[in-house]
Amino acid sequence: MALGDSSAAAYIHMVQHLIERCLLFGMSMEECIETLSKHANIGPVITSTVWKELEKENKDFFKAYRQWRETRH
Repeated sequence: MALGDSSAAAYIHMVQHLIERCLLFGMSMEECIETLSKHANIGPVITSTVWKELEKENKDFFKAYRQWRETRH
């Protein structure tokens, strides 16, 4: 693994961690994208891509999360 690969993996892991923090606050993907762009200077495309990959890997969780968000609004 090249150094660049390691740095990219670390960056993606950091974005994933920040998305998980957004989930703890009950944010939608759009709210998370806006928050990370504004406060962490992370491009919307990066946040969106990582979020969608997390959704693919954790379908049941995100289904329950969306249902939970709908009931609290």
